[in-house]
Amino acid sequence: MAKKFIVILASVGVVAVLKLSDASTTKVFDITTYGAKGDDKTDCTMAFMKAWKDSCKNDGPAKIRVPKGTFMTAPITFQGPCKSTKPIIVEVQGTVKGTNDLSKYTEDTWFLFEKINGVVLTGGGTFDGQGSSVWKNTDCEKKKDCGRLPTSIKFQGVTNAVVSEITSINSKHFHFHITDCTNFKASNLNIVASGESPNTDGMHISDTNGVVVTNSKLEPIGSLGKYKNEADVKDVTISDCTLFNTTNGLRIKTWADSPPSAASSITFKDIIMKSVKNPIIIDQKYGSRSSTKPSRVKISNVHYNNIRGTSTSKVAVNFLCSPSVPCEKIELDDVDLTYTGIKKSKSPISASCVNAKVTFIGAHPPGCE
Repeated sequence: MAKKFIVILASVGVVAVLKLSDASTTKVFDITTYGAKGDDKTDCTMAFMKAWKDSCKNDGPAKIRVPKGTFMTAPITFQGPCKSTKPIIVEVQGTVKGTNDLSKYTEDTWFLFEKINGVVLTGGGTFDGQGSSVWKNTDCEKKKDCGRLPTSIKFQGVTNAVVSEITSINSKHFHFHITDCTNFKASNLNIVASGESPNTDGMHISDTNGVVVTNSKLEPIGSLGKYKNEADVKDVTISDCTLFNTTNGLRIKTWADSPPSAASSITFKDIIMKSVKNPIIIDQKYGSRSSTKPSRVKISNVHYNNIRGTSTSKVAVNFLCSPSVPCEKIELDDVDLTYTGIKKSKSPISASCVNAKVTFIGAHPPGCE
């Protein structure tokens, strides 16, 4: 059965969080009491793991504290099920850095939260994946089968998770990967990816129900059709966002020569574009422009409503859909974009639609060429 997830990216709003326990009854497990040193050189992996083990077997409210300082670690797994019925809080106040020794990463993850019912990751701290020194070791931007680098933070098989006030920088691969989870809420995330970083998706989501992301600055959600047996994507809403000086705006991308799957019921609404190169784009030749084998990801029922701002490309709407499974029920309602050329003077834009059935309503760019 196809699974669905819901993503809401908003510039204003409040995430409903799990009810946290009274601070007076919460037992605190500070990693420094387990030997961790925030000196930017001591390996603190075992201190983190011991703190988690003790907090997980605690029968009451528990909190792991990562105080101010810079703590180096190898891969870490926070695994449940845990004894307490209350969510475990992981409070990161300082900076956590991932080792650059790739031999330490036997799996594709740095921090893994797995099989937990109730966890809160917060504290205002930073996860630094130190990816810049290892990005040259991957060719995932061009190949489907590649040596994958580790994701910074992964939630797998987790129910009722809350992530707030966390910064992720320099990830080796994805910043966050949410998979096989239920009820995942995030707010006030700051995800920073440089222009040279390959495949550092901000929020990569798969096989998950009930994802809500608000008040956050983050890089794109990932692509479809790269792997076999991917579940269909359904019921996605992205709203109340501002995109500034990005290469791509509202993009749906699928790999060429992909296995069959589907993406449907996707809504983009109330979006502001500021100097975006490709404001609205569907690209079903991702990964190989010259491939003669088309994508088999069926895209349908996609709505763009109240999209406004400026494009740095004359073709601001570009639908390059698959000849094998053309895009259907693509609707643009009240889309008002203008082209700003080299002289920054505004002029009308154009639209290109290949293998796509598109309907324009209200203010919109010219019909498909």
